[in-house]
Amino acid sequence: MIPLYDRTPLRRFPVVNYAVIAACVGVFAWEVSVGASGGEPAYEAMLRRLGVEPFRLLHWSPSSPGLPQPLTIFSAMFLHGDVLHLLGNMLYLWIFGDNVESELGPLRYLGFYVASGIAAAGAQVALAPSSHLPMIGASGAIAGVLGAYFVLYPQSRVRTLLLFGFFARLADVPAWFVLGVWFVLQIASSVVAGDGPGVAWWAHIGGFAFGAGVTLLLRALSR
Repeated sequence: MIPLYDRTPLRRFPVVNYAVIAACVGVFAWEVSVGASGGEPAYEAMLRRLGVEPFRLLHWSPSSPGLPQPLTIFSAMFLHGDVLHLLGNMLYLWIFGDNVESELGPLRYLGFYVASGIAAAGAQVALAPSSHLPMIGASGAIAGVLGAYFVLYPQSRVRTLLLFGFFARLADVPAWFVLGVWFVLQIASSVVAGDGPGVAWWAHIGGFAFGAGVTLLLRALSR
C-alpha cells in the first residue's frame, strides 16, 4: 500500500514543509559528494559524527570532543542512508505535511516538526540505550506529522496504490486506515526486529504517538 497524494484542500501555501523537503534533498546531495570524494570511510565517519548514537548521547559531557551529542538530534533529521530512504520519507512528508502546516501555521508547524524529531529520537534512545549505531533520517519527525494528520483528517481520502501480488490498482482510502496500518506495521516490525541493527522502529512509534498526543492536546486547548 503506497500513498500517492491526498484530496484535502490547503488553506495556505506550505512554505515550511517545502523548505524542509528542499533541505533534506540538499543535505543528501552533500552526503553523496562526501562519499564520492572521500569514499566509504569518509561517509561512515560523517554519519557517526552527525547521527544520533544512543550510547554516546547518554554518556556525553561538555568536555567530550567533536560535535556536542545533543546537537546530533537535529543534524540527524536531515541525513538519509540512501535514495530510497530519502524518497520514501519525502513522499510521506509531501503528502501529509502540507495539510498539517495549513492547520497549525508555519511557525507552530516548524516547532512541532522539530519537537516530533526530538521525541522520536528520545524514544529510540530510551529503548536502545546501549546502541552504538548512528541513527539518521527524518522518519521520526515525519512520524509526528503522520500522527497529527491522523487526528486532524481521519476521513480524508488518500489516493493509494494497492498491491496484491502481481496485481495493482488505485483507490481512494481513508487516511485513518492508511496511517493506522502504517503505525501497526511499525509496532509489528519493532517486535520482530527487537534491538538488532536496521530501522529505528521505536523512533517511528514514539514520533507518531507524540504527534497524535500533542495534536489532541492542542485541539482540547483550542476548545
